[in-house]
Amino acid sequence: MAARPLVARQPNERLQALIQEAGCSNAGLARRVNMVGQERGLDLRYDKTSVARWLRGQQPRGRAPGIIAEALGRKLGRTVTIDEIGMANGKNLASGVGLQFSPTVLGAIEQVCELWRSDVGRRDFLTGSTVAASALVEPSRDWLITGADPQVARQAGARVGAADVEAVRAMTAALVDLDHRFGSGHVRPVVVHYLNSVVSGLLSGSYRDTVGRRLFAAVARLTELAGYMAVDTGQPGLAQRYYIQALRLAQAAGDRGYGGYVLAASMSHLAAQLGNPREIAQLARAAQEGARGHVPPRAEAMFLAAEARGHALLGDVRVCQEVAARAVAAMDRADPESGDDPEWIAHFDRAYLADELAHCYRDLGRPEEAARAAGESLDGHPETRARRRAIGLVLLATAQVQQREVEAACHTGTRAAELLGTLRSSRGAEYLEDLQQRLEPYADEPAVREFGARLELQAA
Repeated sequence: MAARPLVARQPNERLQALIQEAGCSNAGLARRVNMVGQERGLDLRYDKTSVARWLRGQQPRGRAPGIIAEALGRKLGRTVTIDEIGMANGKNLASGVGLQFSPTVLGAIEQVCELWRSDVGRRDFLTGSTVAASALVEPSRDWLITGADPQVARQAGARVGAADVEAVRAMTAALVDLDHRFGSGHVRPVVVHYLNSVVSGLLSGSYRDTVGRRLFAAVARLTELAGYMAVDTGQPGLAQRYYIQALRLAQAAGDRGYGGYVLAASMSHLAAQLGNPREIAQLARAAQEGARGHVPPRAEAMFLAAEARGHALLGDVRVCQEVAARAVAAMDRADPESGDDPEWIAHFDRAYLADELAHCYRDLGRPEEAARAAGESLDGHPETRARRRAIGLVLLATAQVQQREVEAACHTGTRAAELLGTLRSSRGAEYLEDLQQRLEPYADEPAVREFGARLELQAA
């Protein structure tokens, strides 16, 4: 019988680098690991020799890698993952990062911080990733059936207070404004670096349960924004990961309403962009079911409008109209003076609802109604919503093409192109490309040739 070949272990350079960064001795790390284990009901008896073995490449069994990562994270004041300490044990954690709805708060923190870190590092598996179809709907199921997190308080790292949470909220508001004005191509790198360098440290700090809930709510909003910006920069696979984590953070915040918003406003729209109409309706209905009784009429209108878009893409005129009518009725019940609407839905006004309905009528092939809805959206969107106004102009131009008003469509499309020329938005460019394709049957008309020439000159 032949002897089994020996496999040489590789030194764990990742762990070595983190120990040096933490300014920790081998004996000191062992003590910290034993303390964390004791908190979890484990009788660990590691010493400096154990750490030396880990550095030579030995992989401890069971829950030990996670406890080692936690111990180092506390010393460093930020979340550290088992992938980062080189103890993934051969598992390809990276390729699946961000795609899971974690069952625990600690797991959620670890996963979202790893996503931010990988994004900043421009890992290949992120930049080239495509949307996982099953991961569009499965997280919504997990969200629906998962009970509330009993507590989110932490006793590790620097103290986090109300002022820290307010800083995240203020930063988010400023970044939203910049995104509306200039497009995500200019802003997204700032968002991701802020999440990775500042917000990850806050999540890994010490906070009371009440502060922690508010912190998770604020971080959920900023994470969702980063996902939307990934869509706007042509990275739908990356956006999906951010949306799933935003959904999990909303769960930790105890905010069912915002969880529904992530499903209906974010994941549902991603499904629409990818041409998955059944998933659009499913996600929107999950939002309605999971957030029932937790949202104001304005949010109900948004959730219903998202569902209507799914039915429109399926070609179901009757159901689309029924759901759209319910969306309008919900918006009619909204009281803009009440001050009761959460800030995440305050932007969804009649102009946004008209925008959603314009998409529905476009997809149903009803150009007169699409043109009317697009006009209403343009009348309501202020100049500061540059990207949204550009999309509204393309929707209007599309309706004009459907009505064979080709010259008017080219004029409207030119206005949209000029506005998009001030932005860096892949999403806007995709709308323009769709308009060009709709104009192809009229390629010989002078207005169409001139419009195409303008776009080529702008792209040069």
